Amino acid sequence: MILFISDLHLCARRPETTAAFLRFIDGPARQAKTLWILGDLFEFWVGDDDLGDPFHARIAQALAALSHSGVDIRIIVGNRDFLLGSIFAARCGAHIVTEPALIELNGHRVVLMHGDAQCTDDVAYQRFRRRIRSPLSLALLRRLPLRFRRVLAERIRRNSENSRDYQAGIFFDLNPQVVETLFRTTHADWMIHGHTHRPALHTLNVDGRERQRWVLADWHDQATWLQAGPDGIIALSE
Repeated sequence: MILFISDLHLCARRPETTAAFLRFIDGPARQAKTLWILGDLFEFWVGDDDLGDPFHARIAQALAALSHSGVDIRIIVGNRDFLLGSIFAARCGAHIVTEPALIELNGHRVVLMHGDAQCTDDVAYQRFRRRIRSPLSLALLRRLPLRFRRVLAERIRRNSENSRDYQAGIFFDLNPQVVETLFRTTHADWMIHGHTHRPALHTLNVDGRERQRWVLADWHDQATWLQAGPDGIIALSE
């Protein structure tokens, strides 16, 4: 059995979501062969040197316990936690995987990613994404003092939530042409991603073949996940 989660946005300010995560780790996740975390595990992550924070250490400890129980944990970074690195992965016993990732599931080829890179209609965000994730920007960010990175991350979060689109309730979905192109280039039958906070199963026809796009839900005080087994994929929550 393989489980998929994303968009937990864990932070100390949301204790109900943290409690749901810990219940999930101690419950359903223990039955899995593999747990895929498809981005935005944290509300924001400013670098692996922030593992000294008690909240972050608690989350890492819970994941480490899950890994020690025999569950393979694989992480694709999201737009809020793209600075997750090898130190965090080692602490958790997890593997950070570059997107798009490809797996085989019940005889189907599946492509996995967070989903923000495919929201190409959000031109302003894509411009920001290219800048912040450039090798130069990443090198500079990692050299900044930890406290400054925390302030910067909080400022970026507030600016995002105060943006005109956010205030107007406008949230971009994945661009349909980009989705079709990704299906073609990866030869995938199914796609699983998060980011948009719009849980759904989309069925589309690409080059005469039916494809499925599964969108993971975000977490609002309760655990929610996709479970893949011999009978296919089902959406579950606590």
